[in-house]
Amino acid sequence: MGTMSLGTLLAIVVPLVVVAILIAAAALLLVRRRHLRERFGPEYERTVEGADSRLAGERELRTREKRHDSLDIRPLQSSVRDRYSRDWTNVQGEFVDRPEDAVHDADRLVTSLMRECGYPTEGFEQQLEDLSVEHGRTLEHYRAAHDIEALSTRHKATTEQLRGAMVHYRALFDELLSDGGQARHARA
Repeated sequence: MGTMSLGTLLAIVVPLVVVAILIAAAALLLVRRRHLRERFGPEYERTVEGADSRLAGERELRTREKRHDSLDIRPLQSSVRDRYSRDWTNVQGEFVDRPEDAVHDADRLVTSLMRECGYPTEGFEQQLEDLSVEHGRTLEHYRAAHDIEALSTRHKATTEQLRGAMVHYRALFDELLSDGGQARHARA
C-alpha cells in the first residue's frame, strides 16, 4: 500500500493546480480593481454603475487608460500657465457685469487649456472620458458647470447657478493648470 497510482495522484494534484490558478486570477482581478478605483476616484463607481456589469465598466476604464496613454499630454511652460492665470482673472472679473458671458468664456478657456495640455476637445463626452483618467475627482465639477452653461445658453440659469458654474469651472481649471506642469501617462 506504499505507492499511489497515477490516477490518484492526478486526482489530487489537478484540483490543487486549478484552485491555485483561480486564486491567482482572483488576486490579479482585485489588484486591477484597486488600481482603477485609485486612479479614477468617483468616476470608477459612476462608470461601473452605468455599465452592464462591473467587468464591462472596468473594461471601459482600461480602454480610457489606453487612449489616454496614446495622447500627447505635455507640460505647460510657465509663461503659458501665467497667461492662462491672467485670462482666468479677466473672465472672473467679467462675471460682475456679464455673468452669462463670463460662464461661456470660462467654458471656452477651460477647453482651450485642455487643448493646450494635449487633450482632444472634439466633444463633451469624449472630453469627459479623456479627462477621467487623470482628473476623475474633478469631473463632477466639469459636468455641473457644463449643465449650467447649457442652461445659460437658453437664458434659463439664475445668477446663483452661474456663480456655481464659475466655481465648478475653476476647480478643473486649477487642476489642469497645476498638472500642466508635468506630462503624465497611465501607470500600468
